[in-house]
Amino acid sequence: MRIAYVCADLGVPVFGRKGCSIHVQEVVRAMSEQGACVELFARRLEGEPPPGLETIRLHALPAIPKGDHTLREQAALTANDDVRALLEQEGPFDLVYERYSLWSFAAMEYARASGAPALLEVNAPLIAEQAEHRILVDRAGAERAAERVFRAAAHLLAVSAEVADYLEQFPAARGRVHIVPNGVDPNRFPPDSVPSCPGPPGAFTVGFVGTLKPWHGLETLVEAFALLPRGATDFRLLIVGDGPERPRLQADLCARGLRELTRFTGSVNPDQVPGLLASMDVAVAPYPKLASFYFSPLKVYEYMAAGLPIVASRIGQLAELLRHEETGLLCPPGDALALAATLERLRGDAELRQRLGKAARATAFRKHTWAAVAQRILSLTHREAVAPLAAVSSTSS
Repeated sequence: MRIAYVCADLGVPVFGRKGCSIHVQEVVRAMSEQGACVELFARRLEGEPPPGLETIRLHALPAIPKGDHTLREQAALTANDDVRALLEQEGPFDLVYERYSLWSFAAMEYARASGAPALLEVNAPLIAEQAEHRILVDRAGAERAAERVFRAAAHLLAVSAEVADYLEQFPAARGRVHIVPNGVDPNRFPPDSVPSCPGPPGAFTVGFVGTLKPWHGLETLVEAFALLPRGATDFRLLIVGDGPERPRLQADLCARGLRELTRFTGSVNPDQVPGLLASMDVAVAPYPKLASFYFSPLKVYEYMAAGLPIVASRIGQLAELLRHEETGLLCPPGDALALAATLERLRGDAELRQRLGKAARATAFRKHTWAAVAQRILSLTHREAVAPLAAVSSTSS
């Protein structure tokens, strides 16, 4: 099967370190391992292909000039003509798979016109995100482009039930939405991984992996960390990743006298993550209360595969992905007191840590691999193969 994977999003460097970058890499790699011949069409191809993607054929999509936001949006719309021409030049394809971006509709319309299955992966309500967190000049134009690409797609793949609900608000998408959560490659996390950042003797390491942004709840994590008792077996905080919240977090930790107990690694390559997870005694996903939580957090799937005991907020997909007291411990979102109490409980109960980590790892291997995600995606090339709104695998375990 010859597949065109299209990513026209300016915010996704497909060979980068961001979560969205890892998602592209893992889906492409998993499709290839299923025997497909995948060609990657992307706006941002800078960097070297990671292991397993060295032989993928690459096609650069037209660049969008920097500068005035109105002109950039117009240029992104106009670029659809060039994207369509490139696909027509390089085709035909047995499947066209696109990661939804604000202004792109050419790939899905090309697929529909050529008779190839057209699958659209939707990771977030991008119009609302752009308007709230960045700058969106022509919202009506973005909504017209969304209706256009949703109408052209044969199937829309939502990473969470919340994204699926968002898509069902569009008449053009109704009845063709499938929930396909994220996954993990468990083989990246062997049980004998060597800690690359071990703490001092007796330290109990609380770890976080991800981009340091407000919606990840790091403010709550620091507050909870400050509530933990100090003693002969001090807690240590290991924060893996970088982002705009780092200066404020560091200042907060300094003000609380906790800076020496915290290690910031900065941005790391994916191949460094297993060793860093092996350096943790417990991993956290301390999301705050959010009006809309539509994420399918890659970090939690990696925590599971690494066999770590996990403490996460009881919110969105996490409330289904982790079974409380069986594959993780769930806390009310934004509740620093509850988070601190749960971390202290885990420090004092090695048997509980081992049981939770073992069960989480087994669940990741059994139900949440990228191979299973790729199989689900490829099954949708047959339009009647799967009913809409069915998940790739139950997330209730």
